[in-house]
This record gives sequence, C-alpha cells and structure tokens, in this order.
Amino acid sequence: MPLQDISFTDLIASSIHDMKNSVNVQVNALEKMALQSRAQGDQSGFDELVLVINQAHRMNANLIQLLTLYKLGKSIYPIDIDERSVADVISETLLQMRTVFEFKGIALDVQCAPDCYGYFDRDLVTGVLLNALNNACNYTQDKIRVTAQFENGFLALRVEDNGQGYPSHLLLAEGVAAAKGVNFLSGSTGLGFYFSSLVAQLHQNNGKQGELIIENGGAYGGGCFVLKLP
Repeated sequence: MPLQDISFTDLIASSIHDMKNSVNVQVNALEKMALQSRAQGDQSGFDELVLVINQAHRMNANLIQLLTLYKLGKSIYPIDIDERSVADVISETLLQMRTVFEFKGIALDVQCAPDCYGYFDRDLVTGVLLNALNNACNYTQDKIRVTAQFENGFLALRVEDNGQGYPSHLLLAEGVAAAKGVNFLSGSTGLGFYFSSLVAQLHQNNGKQGELIIENGGAYGGGCFVLKLP
C-alpha cells in the first residue's frame, strides 16, 4: 500500500484502541494484586498499588477521550441527545469508579433527585463525569461530592472535592485556557478540559449552549468542576 494511502490519524486511533484494551487488562490485574496485599496485611504494598491503579484509570479515561475526539473529528460519532435520567447516569458512572473510591477510602456524597431528567448524549456526559471524577480522585484528601440540579434553565452537574482547588490560571478562563497548552513540568496536556469543553459546546437548545466552568469553593472548599447543559 502506498504511504500516502495510509491515514496517520486512523493508525493512531487503532493503536489507541489497542492500548485501551491493554490498560483494562492491567487494571484488572492490579486490582487483584491490591486485594491480595490488603488481605495479607501489606498496607505499604496496598497503598502503592492504589496509586498505580488510580493513574491507570486516568490513562484509560484519556484514551477513551482521544478515541471519541477522533470520531467527532471524522464526523462518525453518533451524537444521540435525548431525555435521560440524570440519577441513573451518575450512578452508572460512579460504579465504574467504585474500586478507586474504595481503595483510596474516599467518602462520596451524591445529591440528585430521582426524578431529575435532562436532554444530553449519555456517553459523552458520562465521559465528562469520569474525567471530573478522575481529577477529583487525584487531588482530593478524602471527600468527593456530586450534585445535579437545574439553575436558570441549565442542568448543572457538579463534581467537588476537598483538595487544594484549581490553580488561578485555570480559573481566569473558566477552564478553557487549560485546553490551549501543554505543561511539561506537570505533564498536563489539557486533554480532559478540552474534551469536556467540546462536549459542553455540542449541547445546544433554544439558542443556549452548554458550558464548562472551573471554580473553587463548593461544599468542601476545594476544586469544583461544573458542566452546564441547556
């Protein structure tokens, strides 16, 4: 096959898909090892494995975001905005993070009415929540709060933690600035914020557009990740 017939982005997407499957296998193995360490009373080994498991979950979420961005860029992602149960989506998302919460001893506070419904793409919003939860798990001390409520015609999904909060440069542009550069010192690429911001923008209704807001405060005084959908 001639070199010019090979799509570099398609090749990268295929490689990312393979990496995602590999990471899933590694996460399952690491979680079994962590449980064995805890059962044997090896707290030091357990704590070290928990850190690796947390980073593996973040890597898996990043790979899924990259694949989704690839599909959106190719206009092959089947965007499906419909009425959804917000409580169900939050519950299913938290279930995916269950082992990380358990291993790290994170206390969860979820506030969402059972009859809370909104119009959004289920998979895209799940991806945004996973990104927010992964960040919160990385920076929280031991508490994470997830809330959903309507504010001025928008469904506001909030993920809060009791960590030190977001740095000032992120707050100035409400998180958008994080998607525009790479921090070689911290290793941050801004991928999660870029993905979340794009998902917010894809949700439009009656002239209103979704919005990503990054702020500090909330119930715990730490970082607050807010996705607002019209």
